[in-house]
Amino acid sequence: MPPIPELLPEGQPVQIVAATGDHSFELNEELLEKILLDQKVCNKKICIVSVAGAFRKGKSFLLDFLLRYLNTQHAHYQKTKDNFQGAVDWLGHDDEPLSGFSWRGGSERETTGIWIWSKLFLCPGPDGEEVVVMLMDTQGAFDTESTVRDCATVFALSTMTSSVQVYNLSQNIQEDDLHHLQLFTEYGRLAMESTEAKPFQSLMFLVRDWSYPYEYDYGEEGGKKVLDRKLKQSNNQHEELQQVRRHIHACFHKIACFLMPHPGLAVARNPKFDGRLADIDAEFKKYLEMLAPSLLSPSSLLVKEINGDKVTCRALLEYFKAYMKIYQGNELPEPKTMLRATAEANNLAAVADAKEKYIKTMEQVCGGDKPYLSPEALLKHHETIKDAAMQLFTATRKMGGTEFSESYADKLLSEMEESFLQYEKHNEGKNLFNAARTPITLTTIMVAMYICSGLFGIIGLYSWSNFANLMLGVCLVLIIAWAYVRYTGYYREYGTYIDKVAEIAWVYMIAPSYSYATQTGHQAMARQMNKKSK
Repeated sequence: MPPIPELLPEGQPVQIVAATGDHSFELNEELLEKILLDQKVCNKKICIVSVAGAFRKGKSFLLDFLLRYLNTQHAHYQKTKDNFQGAVDWLGHDDEPLSGFSWRGGSERETTGIWIWSKLFLCPGPDGEEVVVMLMDTQGAFDTESTVRDCATVFALSTMTSSVQVYNLSQNIQEDDLHHLQLFTEYGRLAMESTEAKPFQSLMFLVRDWSYPYEYDYGEEGGKKVLDRKLKQSNNQHEELQQVRRHIHACFHKIACFLMPHPGLAVARNPKFDGRLADIDAEFKKYLEMLAPSLLSPSSLLVKEINGDKVTCRALLEYFKAYMKIYQGNELPEPKTMLRATAEANNLAAVADAKEKYIKTMEQVCGGDKPYLSPEALLKHHETIKDAAMQLFTATRKMGGTEFSESYADKLLSEMEESFLQYEKHNEGKNLFNAARTPITLTTIMVAMYICSGLFGIIGLYSWSNFANLMLGVCLVLIIAWAYVRYTGYYREYGTYIDKVAEIAWVYMIAPSYSYATQTGHQAMARQMNKKSK
């Protein structure tokens, strides 16, 4: 993080959450501590008004007018605490440039991360208690440099820490605006403690440049009618649309809407516009004078609450730290665009269909009731069926393009290879010799030891004869124990040990002896054939 600036008494914009080069975010704890732990405010309850939304839609421009309102209200409150009636004549002079949060015209983004005004304002709350007011500015969503996770993190973090979230929109409330709100608030809800209560406090849809005053008038009343229509649920709606609206209502205690007129062509087209009221349309100024008090007047201030407890400046600092740790870790799932989520589901469905084809065909070749198949033949069938399944996956029309589907093709190949390993084991289990290898091996050893015992006895090697008898007895005990385990299913670990002993005996004793005997026999037969031919 950059060094902490020397804070001006009148306040200045400071960045408390900064974006890093790897699309993660970092909290400037030291700077936030300096602001929130000031002795004048640290133990007072706090109200945070945040403005969020798409980039280049005038969020910082609006916040500077709210800042002007707060400065005037704070000054009047300090002079007339006992008879304070709220801010009056706060818009300022017509030729006064707008200052505060950084803003400018144009198409490129201006704000990154999360910024606050360093000066916290002391104002009377609705019940007369003195509270602290903070203004928060956020990085615009959906610019060319931010990922969906970046946008979701900033919006969610500002919503979680603010008492009023102003959702800044252009011209109308579109369906995609509601879907984005659902995604971002869900990302915030996941980071908070599980509770049945609504996780967030107040949401205001601020519709800028409203162009239909003949249908719904500017201001809060017209906004309420638009909001009721946009968030209305009916049985005729698709379930997805109903679910979006249920989610929004379930997330916020209070939802409002305010319709703002366009500030005028001089604002939109003049590259040298510096916020002077003289260049702004009178109608915009009229409703701006209504908007600011609806958010920041003493009767409108909303103290921040989390889980029903009112939050002080000191507590807010701890919540910021806790939330940032969650977003810096890997506890939350990666948020996705609608296209990416659909493409993933589409490719996963193609993987499932291709794998089902592979499994069905393999079952016909070596399924449960099919006889034993040689390993070479099984592998050949596997390769043929695997290629057919891959062709089906490739031929299926999928969203996202070839490059996007490559990882899913690899996933399909991996899953088919894993299934083949299971089929191999299942097929080996059908091999009668493999199933009876242990008793055959032990019986062979017993026969060999019986013959050896007799031979050693005849030639007088009684100690060797006794050893052969001992080995015969051991093998007999092992066969009985193995049969008991297989029949009853008890002590299976001992049965495994017996199988391993038998396998070692087969691999290192019986199989080499058999191979040697077979080879010697073939050589002897070959010599006999050569003698006869001569």
